[in-house]
Amino acid sequence: MAKISFLNPEFFWLFLLIPLAIIWLVLKRNQQSATLKVSSVKGFKASHSVWTKLKPYLSVLRLLALSSLIVAMARPRTVDISNRTKTTKGIDIVMAVDVSGSMLAKDLKPNRMEALKRVAENFVEQRPNDRIGLVVYASEAYTKTPVTSDKAIVAEAIESIKYDNVLKDGTGIGMGLATAVNRLKDSQAKSKVIILLTDGVNNAGFIEPETAADIAKQYGIKVYTIGIGTNGMAEFPYALGPNGQFLFQRMKVEIDERLMKSIAQKTDGEYFRATSNSKLAEIYDEINKLETTEIEELKFYDYDEKYRPFVWLAGFLVLLEFGLRNTVYRSFI
Repeated sequence: MAKISFLNPEFFWLFLLIPLAIIWLVLKRNQQSATLKVSSVKGFKASHSVWTKLKPYLSVLRLLALSSLIVAMARPRTVDISNRTKTTKGIDIVMAVDVSGSMLAKDLKPNRMEALKRVAENFVEQRPNDRIGLVVYASEAYTKTPVTSDKAIVAEAIESIKYDNVLKDGTGIGMGLATAVNRLKDSQAKSKVIILLTDGVNNAGFIEPETAADIAKQYGIKVYTIGIGTNGMAEFPYALGPNGQFLFQRMKVEIDERLMKSIAQKTDGEYFRATSNSKLAEIYDEINKLETTEIEELKFYDYDEKYRPFVWLAGFLVLLEFGLRNTVYRSFI
């Protein structure tokens, strides 16, 4: 019964008539059969037939029939609800990630690159209805994953990000931004967004960041910029040791915040500074809230009416009472 609802529950107030009907039947029970007054019944043989004992319960059939009709009028029914969602306005997002050697700095734990990967994967999981791509850059840039709705591919690409000298070391912010713009310029999405992350200053590449920002603006692409790195000093890799492992030394953190703010302002985006793991996560959460996707949810209701069995039951009980009164109990006194 947990899944049964009633379309007209106000009819249940009619159950208040049941006690009144019971009182009326009790008061009138002696008038329902013919009576004969005699001085003595010793000459009559007592009848112990089961039918005689059941006659007073004929009224119960009528009350049950009335109860069934009340339940039927309340319209019991079950409903099966199915939901379908349709993305009405999707967003295409490209994450442009700095993979220069400085991303191995240990001011975020265990380092900047690993901290970013964890946060970026979580961000992708929270965007099930959007298409996402991935661009990596150092002194040069390339597309690691084109814009796609397959989140498994994007997550795998993020997980595989590492410093491996495939790209010449350096920080080509303009190269990374221009490559991301190239992935989005032909997109037909309602909104086009680039999340540009770096931990340094532009010191490589042949495309100026300001020029790439102008191109992004021309194509209606919004750029959110993130500077990653603590304030002050941090442990940076500076050389490889005899065992092939990086050697670290404390160096001053330098991020061209003026440039990052300019890019964001020019493209109607925002600039964020991630000085810790938790701050980086908060930034991606904030971007997730700023760039919302409109989703249309369609609900389909399939009703299964349950009143018919109660109508059939009421009719059966009425016919049963009528039949018994006019057959078995017709000659009873």
